[in-house]
Amino acid sequence: MNISSYGATHVGMVRELNEDAVLCRDDIGLWVVADGMGGHEAGDMASGVIMSSLARLEPADTFANTLSRAQSLIHEANRDLIQDSHRFARHRKPGSTVVALLVQDGCGAALWAGDSRLYRYRAGQLTQLTRDHSHVQDLVESGLLSSENAESHPMANVITRAVGIDLLLELATCEFEVLPGDRFALCSDGLSRTVSDPEIGQAMSNIESREVIEQLLPMALERGAPDNVSIISVTCHAT
Repeated sequence: MNISSYGATHVGMVRELNEDAVLCRDDIGLWVVADGMGGHEAGDMASGVIMSSLARLEPADTFANTLSRAQSLIHEANRDLIQDSHRFARHRKPGSTVVALLVQDGCGAALWAGDSRLYRYRAGQLTQLTRDHSHVQDLVESGLLSSENAESHPMANVITRAVGIDLLLELATCEFEVLPGDRFALCSDGLSRTVSDPEIGQAMSNIESREVIEQLLPMALERGAPDNVSIISVTCHAT
């Protein structure tokens, strides 16, 4: 199985600074989106620390060991950010969401904290493989808020987990089989809060990863993109 990807990040139409970061490592089967927070210097530093840490990942002898190493590197970034947080004012504490896709020998895993997402497109069906760590998602799952009203809720941007905030990071992980023909999309909430899931699924019906980005990014920008927008499209080609 050959895997190719294409990634892009954009400051959006309102923000002055891009605090998002993306990492595409087709050579080792690793793709990452991080959405920094904390304002000038803090947010982009936080997402950058995550990328610098995961860029050191090397495949191990088994998928389980590679996954364990990736988890350790994210926890290491979390500790580094907390140790450095004293340089910033309390209201500018550096933190970042993260979503990572790891693929090796037909095995896949998602690792995430926050509301950046991983989608899979398989046989014409779009599936969100991650669960948002957010206040509104908790309300939806408890039956206190409908999914239709979640995006317009005044606390829609409040996340409940992130890298760099708590010493004990709750990093979520799910594992799955990767099949030839599978397509994945990783994105920050700058895309998912502007473009609907059906629209994402329609774009992912394109075979080429670059075409997915060239359809989704302009769509978000045309709708005002109030936040930074980051997307990575990953395509698993049958050999």
